[in-house]
Amino acid sequence: MKLSKSFITTVLSVILLALSSCERVLEVEPEFNKDGSQIFTNLKDYEFALTGAYAAFRQVGYFGNGGQTSGTWGTLPDMMSDNIVQTGEDLANFQNQTNWEYTADEADIDLAWSSAYYVIGQANLVLRNIDRFTTEDAKKVNRLKGQALAIRGMVHFDLLRFWGESYERNSTAKGIPYKTSVDAEDLPSRLSVKETWDAIFKDMQEAETLLGDVDAAINSNTNKTKLDRNAVRALLARMHLYAKNYAEAETFATQVITAVPLASKTAFPEIWKDGSVAEVLWAVSFNPGEGTPSANIHAASTNRNRYRPSAPLEALYDKTNDIRYPAYIGTRVLSGNTRKIVNKHLGKGTALDNIVNWKALRTGEMYLIRAEARALQTGKESDALADLNALRAARIKEYTDVTLAGQALLDAIADERRRELFVEGHRWFDVKRTTKTIVRTDVALQSTVDSIGSTAREWNWPIPTSELDANANLKPQQTTGY
Repeated sequence: MKLSKSFITTVLSVILLALSSCERVLEVEPEFNKDGSQIFTNLKDYEFALTGAYAAFRQVGYFGNGGQTSGTWGTLPDMMSDNIVQTGEDLANFQNQTNWEYTADEADIDLAWSSAYYVIGQANLVLRNIDRFTTEDAKKVNRLKGQALAIRGMVHFDLLRFWGESYERNSTAKGIPYKTSVDAEDLPSRLSVKETWDAIFKDMQEAETLLGDVDAAINSNTNKTKLDRNAVRALLARMHLYAKNYAEAETFATQVITAVPLASKTAFPEIWKDGSVAEVLWAVSFNPGEGTPSANIHAASTNRNRYRPSAPLEALYDKTNDIRYPAYIGTRVLSGNTRKIVNKHLGKGTALDNIVNWKALRTGEMYLIRAEARALQTGKESDALADLNALRAARIKEYTDVTLAGQALLDAIADERRRELFVEGHRWFDVKRTTKTIVRTDVALQSTVDSIGSTAREWNWPIPTSELDANANLKPQQTTGY
């Protein structure tokens, strides 16, 4: 793929430049004799490459925001849904995605695609030839390889979420290309959804096994910025829910819930200010100079409110007793006007700079995954209801358990996902995998499109034109309708 070729060129040029600078002091092998197998000569090199893979998640086009591009797997799925409302302060920066008007030559679509495969390229660098060090330090290899496999599997899953024409486990519909090497001449074709899932689960299951036998802890009690075994199990729970493997989704969610409890009512609001990592399973680290995951919703430093919470979303909360409401939604005054804002990602502590870690995986989601998975299995409705009530009791003061069954229970779980996971990158995908129905009853601009049909081509993104031009194997495999 074109992105892998450019990625390899960049990495090779940096490494060879460093080597050439040593020639004044000592003899080195000529640059033209360096091949890929000779680049990483010890496990420290692999560890450095893994750090680069994690850093790549901060890219504009992945979890980072910047210019006219929103974080593809961060804030954008809410911007494309009925959770938040585009305002006049946005200056139409994100109108194409908000209004589902993207095309194959859309710059943001191209950036999302290339950003994802760039991360995959970094993961593949870690995986290339690392097994030759197993006899030297098998547990360290497990730690590095397990994380790289998890990154590769997760990013391909994210691509499937936007580009896949189905999420059904055995669907023959169009999936995505699965990139497993750093070979610039490797130009993979688009797999079916089933084949894509096969590859994803292969990587994730191996990662989960390897990360159970490592040389050192991957995260600490105060830092959750890498994918450890709990995070991999959380991803597997999420993936199996999408694939409708409900028993497996329940199993993995249960493992995570057992290992990492929900945050207390006191700790929960501090999660969003990086004052606590309670129930956080994995967060993408953002520090000054590394971009921001959220400024394209409410730019805190300039008080520019591009997107506000929608009225139907706000109505879902018990505004008096639900601790999520003040943690997620607030008000700010500009020129004497009070406006509702999304204040979930405004900054660390009291800072107003949008520089805050992106919480990609939390235990709260695991309760909702398990509740939905149980509700869709015969004989497990009471367990599903118990999960729903347990999560609500953790978030709502003076909560009283409810009794629900059937579709009413499923609807309640769906509503709870909107409350709990607001602006965490889920809403568009939740609608796509369930009802494919969005009707916006709260809009602020005349230009806003207020609904999308269940059969619209826009539920699935087009492969970028530039990628089709670079990879002849994909030319006949464009997403249906484009």
